[in-house]
Amino acid sequence: MEKENREYKDSLFVDLFYKDETAEKNLLSLYNALHDTDLKDDGLIRKIKIEDILYKNFKNDVSFELNGKVIVFGEHQSTVNPNMPLRCLLYAGRVYEELVDDDARYRTRLVRIPTPEFYVFYNGVKDFPMEEELVLSDAFLNPPGENSLELKVKVININSDKAHDILKKCEILRQYSIFIDTIRKYADSEESAVKMAINECMEKGILVEYLKRKGSEVRNMLIAEYSYEKDIRIKQQEARQEGITEGWDQALLLSGKIIEELKRHPFYTSEQIAEGLGCRPEIVEDIRKKMDL
Repeated sequence: MEKENREYKDSLFVDLFYKDETAEKNLLSLYNALHDTDLKDDGLIRKIKIEDILYKNFKNDVSFELNGKVIVFGEHQSTVNPNMPLRCLLYAGRVYEELVDDDARYRTRLVRIPTPEFYVFYNGVKDFPMEEELVLSDAFLNPPGENSLELKVKVININSDKAHDILKKCEILRQYSIFIDTIRKYADSEESAVKMAINECMEKGILVEYLKRKGSEVRNMLIAEYSYEKDIRIKQQEARQEGITEGWDQALLLSGKIIEELKRHPFYTSEQIAEGLGCRPEIVEDIRKKMDL
């Protein structure tokens, strides 16, 4: 489960809550904050490594087993994806493949498995509620029945201006949130801007020990992370632009067909031409008036 996949890069969130020497301590603090518990022994945490399921090419998720639960944490800096429940369903399948012995699945005795829980921490720039619950059944083609599967993902807004209670309960998450705010304030993924943001946070006592140990690594992770987010935004803009262009092309093609039909059949009603072309009569009528046909 600990085999590395070098095809993706790790985010700062993953380093802080999965890879760093303080990761178990940080995970335990976040677990306690979510469950109002006071567990002390981070040695009970069993980290789980599942490759490339929730996010493609950039590792932004953490999963671990603790206290009879499998916890999956994900972080979103862009718009929260409504397909997260589906991704988590696939993720859970992979997790239980790792945790449950092959032979045990076919025993007649009930196999006990840790309870799954799914959380997404949102810290993007777009406005988002304090909390939101995403459910798998929203994607179903038909309403869920009594025997339907359900999966819920709790999305928590950890932007510091939202002041969610979890930031008061988990100090490391609070500092992480402030750190991301500071990085974003400089609005630049260049190394000089990231370095200034790191220096400012250290002066304010934010993630000081972590940044002292891993300053250069953190800079590299942030530059890679924000470059990745920028690349995603550009691709989304290009896709929207392509959609607009394609839409115009289709509209022009339809207009040409309508004009052609109006000229060929001047006595046809707009409804008759629309039915033949598979479009709305209002579109035909509009073109008929504009072209005086």
